[in-house]
Parts: sequence; structure tokens; C-alpha cells
Amino acid sequence: MNTELATETNNESVDVRLNTLRETVLQLLEEVETLAISRPVDIKRGARFSDEVRQFEVTLIRTALGRTSGSQIRAAKLLGLKPTTLNAKIKRYNINPTFQPQA
Repeated sequence: MNTELATETNNESVDVRLNTLRETVLQLLEEVETLAISRPVDIKRGARFSDEVRQFEVTLIRTALGRTSGSQIRAAKLLGLKPTTLNAKIKRYNINPTFQPQA
């Protein structure tokens, strides 16, 4: 009986460590993606602030929708938005909310 309890406790410990590792990897991937979507703005040629904000929001929304397999509710939570706010931005920016796996 003690052996079964020890094995169960050890399995739970491994599960906790794996979940922690999984969350850490996901956070690192998010940071890498953030760096990848950032592009330098050529101020000398001129840049409209509203255009840059729009492009940034569209990229974030598409990334969140991709991570959540198209679930607007989960994407809104990921972005820290209300689902209605996310939906309004999807409509405003004419984003296709259906999940499209990236090749």
C-alpha cells in the first residue's frame, strides 16, 4: 500500500513539473513570436501611427486566434480583452476568425 502511495505521489510530482515546463516553453515561444512580428518602422519615409497600431493589433489578434484554434472567447482571454471587444476589432479589421493552420 505504501508503495502505491509513493508511486502516485511521484507521478503527480512529475505531472506538476511537466506542466510547469510546458507553461515556461509556451511563454518563451510567445516572446520569440513577439520579436518575430516586430518590424522596424522607417521614420524617414514617414509612418502613420494609426497604421502601425492597426497592423500590430491585426497581427496580435491573428496570432491569438491561431493559438486558440479560432476560439474568440479563448483568444480574448489570452489578449486580456472582453469577447465583444475582440469581436468588434475582428469586424473592424476584417479578420477571418476561422482557424487556418499555418504551413
